[in-house]
Amino acid sequence: MLLATQSPSPWRLAQRKNFTDWKTLAHFLELDTSHYAKIVEIAHFPLNLPLRLAEKIEKNSFDDPILRQFLPIIEEGTQVEGFTIDPVGDLSARKGDKLLHKYEGRALLITTSACAMHCRYCFRRNFPYENQDKTFTEELEILQNDHSIKEIILSGGDPLSLSNELLRSLLTRLGEIPHITKIRFHSRFPIGIPERIDEEFLTLLAELPKQVIFIIHSNHPRELDEDVLGSLKKLQKLGIPILNQSVLLKGVNDSFETMKELLEKLIDNGILPYYLHQLDRAEGVSHFETSEEFGKDLLAQLAKVLPGYAIPRYVREIAGKNSKTPIF
Repeated sequence: MLLATQSPSPWRLAQRKNFTDWKTLAHFLELDTSHYAKIVEIAHFPLNLPLRLAEKIEKNSFDDPILRQFLPIIEEGTQVEGFTIDPVGDLSARKGDKLLHKYEGRALLITTSACAMHCRYCFRRNFPYENQDKTFTEELEILQNDHSIKEIILSGGDPLSLSNELLRSLLTRLGEIPHITKIRFHSRFPIGIPERIDEEFLTLLAELPKQVIFIIHSNHPRELDEDVLGSLKKLQKLGIPILNQSVLLKGVNDSFETMKELLEKLIDNGILPYYLHQLDRAEGVSHFETSEEFGKDLLAQLAKVLPGYAIPRYVREIAGKNSKTPIF
């Protein structure tokens, strides 16, 4: 007798269309073969790019700002002093395999190593993830016993890489801890696979007895199409605040026009610009770095033409500090 099997969810099907081979991606983008020598054949941090984002890349444009965020290029092999495998001090802040406690009143749970996409500038590209245990027993016990923690941040990887079943179990148990009043998601999933914000996930959030806060990560206005913004609107209708954080990246968003368009698009859709991060100095990402002076000047120019609520805080994370360090 054949057993009935449940068909994969739409977002899982979309995930299967991700590009993970650079030659397949290069063919899809009609890249001239003269660019091939600039690409890493076998990258330590593998390529992972959703089809939806690849479709937004200009054909045969090696310097396209979306492509630049995801294609492994030979500059990643350049060794630069000050760029390390743990630039923000995650390892020294670990409390258990999957819990980071850096800041007063809040802790961060590494829910998974999986992401919807692999951003080349990722500060956790070298993080030693523990992949097997998804019960979070040790971490939940720590949270239960530490009454100073009022907010838990779900990160990774990307917490939306977890199935709704795993999320339901985790969120239910977090919801039972009285002193935790806020649950924050950090996710880039909706940018590449907006189908992930499905009805089952929305129901999970609607049933939570805690305040949910959702932080997305978008660096370029072209990332925010109608499907992406529509999926985020579903969260907003539940009364969930949505904020955005970006990283200032050379060749991606380091221009007045690009950043102004991004910030205006966010505000026009009820998404509050939260942080603009100075690049975390992870090993292999130095080609993305701009100077802090450049960033301060860019924010100063934007502040002349945009309302105050449209200007993100320009910050750097310094290992061992008890908060982000403001630059502007």
